[in-house]
Amino acid sequence: MPNVRAAIIPVTPFQQNCTLLWCEKTKKGAVVDPGGDLERIRDAIAQSGVSVEKIILTHGHIDHAAGAAELREELGVLIEGPHQADDFLLQRLAEQGQAYGIPSRAVTPDRWLNEGDAVTVGELTLDVLHCPGHSPGSVVLVSKAERFAIVGDVIFQGSVGRVDLPGGDGKALIASIKDKLLPLGDDIAFICGHGPMSTLGQERQTNPFLQGEDLL
Repeated sequence: MPNVRAAIIPVTPFQQNCTLLWCEKTKKGAVVDPGGDLERIRDAIAQSGVSVEKIILTHGHIDHAAGAAELREELGVLIEGPHQADDFLLQRLAEQGQAYGIPSRAVTPDRWLNEGDAVTVGELTLDVLHCPGHSPGSVVLVSKAERFAIVGDVIFQGSVGRVDLPGGDGKALIASIKDKLLPLGDDIAFICGHGPMSTLGQERQTNPFLQGEDLL
C-alpha cells in the first residue's frame, strides 16, 4: 500500500479501532469512526503531522460515532457517512452514551453515503459499498488501487458483526459479505472495527461464519 497509511487508535471501553487514514503523497487524512477518547485521537493526529480534512463514519453505533460531533467542531471539517439508514442510531447517541458511560451527543453527517459513491482522502479514492446487517446503514470503504478496505463492524478476523442490536439482520450481513466483499479479491487487506487486521482471502478460507459450499 505505497500511498496509503493508517494509524489505529483503540478508543472507548469497547476498544474500537478508530483509524487515522492518510494519503502519503499529500499528507491529507481522515479520522474514521471517532468513538471517543478524543485526547488519544488528537495526540495521534499531532504525532503523524497529517492535515485532517474530514471525518468518516462507517455506521452509527456509540463506539464508532460518539466523538464525531465534538471532533467536527474542533477540526472544522465535514462528516461523511454512513448510509442514511443509520440516522436513527446517530440521533440516539446521547441515550446510548448514558447507557454505556460514553459522553456523546446526536450528530447528523454533512454527507450521507450510498452504494457507488466515492470518498477522497488526499489523492486516495475509496469506493463506497452499502453493507447492511450489523446496522442498516453500515458502509465499507475500498481502495481498489491500494487493495485495502475499512470495513467497520461488518467482518472481523475470525468473526462477523453482531446482529442482535437494533436494525441488525443476520441474513443481510452474510449477504453483504458474500455478494459485495468477497468478490473484491482475496488480496484485499482490511482494518475492522475491533481486533487485528486481516485479508478477505484469509476470512474466506477460515472464518467460521463464512463456511459453506457456496462461499468456497
